[in-house]
Amino acid sequence: MAERITNPVAEFSGLDKITGRITTFDVYINETVQFGALQVTPKVCYSRTENEAPRTDGFVQVDEITLDRKIRRIFTGWMFADSPGLNAVEHPIYDVWLKDCKQKSEVPPPDQRK
Repeated sequence: MAERITNPVAEFSGLDKITGRITTFDVYINETVQFGALQVTPKVCYSRTENEAPRTDGFVQVDEITLDRKIRRIFTGWMFADSPGLNAVEHPIYDVWLKDCKQKSEVPPPDQRK
């Protein structure tokens, strides 16, 4: 059986359909990052060792901040980096998908931010 590696960072890509701009952003597990009107919170992010077939998946929650400032859950489930269209978040203005799971990020961990 393939060994799963638990990673502390999930890397996402997000598409703003109005501007056509794609943004890549890192999110630490159990932290929330806002992308447009969406709040993205990865709960776990798994990858495989380099000598195995690549498989990267993560369990993610995505909330939308509505125009009346309420928070509405629009996605809870697994995302698969090798099949981004399978469980990507589709929103009228934004799409978000898991790109990778990583051991470290250029973004400082939450406990090291001031």
